[in-house]
Amino acid sequence: MQNQLIVSKFGGTSMGDVECMKRSATLAMKQNAKIVVVSATSGTTNDLIELAKTAEKGQFDQAMMIVEKIKNRHFKMANELEVSKNDLIFLESLTNELIDLTKGISLLKECSKKAFDKIQSFGERMSSFLFNQAMNQVLAHSNSKMKSNLFDVRKVLKTDEQFSKARPLTETILNLTEKELSYLKHTDQMIVTQGFIGETLNGETTTLGRGGSDYSAAILAEAFKADILEIWTDVAGIATTDPRIYNKAKPILEISFQEASELATFGAKVLHPATLLPAIRAKIPVFVGSSFKPEEGGTWVKETVDNPPLVRALAKRSKQVLVTLTTPEMLYSHGFLFNIFNIFNNHKVSVDAVTTSEISVSLTLDDSTLLNKNLIKDLEAFCEVKLEENLALVSLIGNNINHTSGLGQKIFSALNDVNVRMICLGASKHNFCFLVSEDEANKAIISIHEAFIN
Repeated sequence: MQNQLIVSKFGGTSMGDVECMKRSATLAMKQNAKIVVVSATSGTTNDLIELAKTAEKGQFDQAMMIVEKIKNRHFKMANELEVSKNDLIFLESLTNELIDLTKGISLLKECSKKAFDKIQSFGERMSSFLFNQAMNQVLAHSNSKMKSNLFDVRKVLKTDEQFSKARPLTETILNLTEKELSYLKHTDQMIVTQGFIGETLNGETTTLGRGGSDYSAAILAEAFKADILEIWTDVAGIATTDPRIYNKAKPILEISFQEASELATFGAKVLHPATLLPAIRAKIPVFVGSSFKPEEGGTWVKETVDNPPLVRALAKRSKQVLVTLTTPEMLYSHGFLFNIFNIFNNHKVSVDAVTTSEISVSLTLDDSTLLNKNLIKDLEAFCEVKLEENLALVSLIGNNINHTSGLGQKIFSALNDVNVRMICLGASKHNFCFLVSEDEANKAIISIHEAFIN
């Protein structure tokens, strides 16, 4: 990998403590990564979310206790890394900025999406500072010629103004990355930078949504024209299903972009659903492995793979709601589906699986959508709305699923004693999904895994 341009991303567990950071830094050095993207240290993003909610209630003293907790965690790690007093000034300035922002939210008793994004950004800004210190220590200890520099990703990762789930401005990012980072390709230098965060053209901090660090890494890999994107987590690649559901899940050595995209979209926790989009555009192979046990290998996600199986893996998306919309006016009429989906569009709600009959439409949504009372109200203006909760969407991910005879019979034989509430097949040759009760989802996955994979 000496002559290849590699972008490596390390998740929160890989940043859990100083030992984890040094292990990850050693791995980044061995891989000869030019850009290292890091998440916040384990638990910090959750603490920052709690901080914002506490400050918004005007509970300043309690909010400051959370700030102190975050500060102590990072300064403890800085001390263990023996960070110089001069370098500690940067960490102190970040802490003071966080305190000022907390004061403002407490006084106003309001946390706008803009302020919420700003407060969440401190996790990655603090962790990247610490990781850069660890990176340079590892490089120096190994007598490497390489030098690591801390880089603020907001200089290049520009987004729109949709705070909390900002969209990257691809062309702007490509141009800025070429201007700011092309020197890395010809020098003994690398950078450590932040995942998850970006910046509007007006200089306001944004976030890409929960799990957006993987997405950040893919965006940078595309803009940097990298040869490989590495995603380092706490598991050795992608498995045929979640090992916590079924302990006989098998490692997947390679998987296509299409399969992995379906797997991520329908519930796999290893990859963020949007992660692969920039990699697909740029045809960059993605490697997913464990920073704790890199010797165990991992999974290559590629544009094409050899001998793709009928069923590659199984995924589960929990906390689903089945929404059934019924009206006689749908019979032999046009425009009904347009009106229904226009409502979802207006409320910016994503629909997963859909089936229709003569006078009904059934579709699945994440249960958090039910908090949007106006959405339900707008739907009820058109038709009768029935909600069924505590469901899970189970997906078979594979190849030529919609052109394989006898597949349905084999699936339902495996699900003989499981009640299937809805089926969705035909839209993709890579996916067959069905809805079951949350209580029966794991049982269904084990049965299908036994029938198709084991």
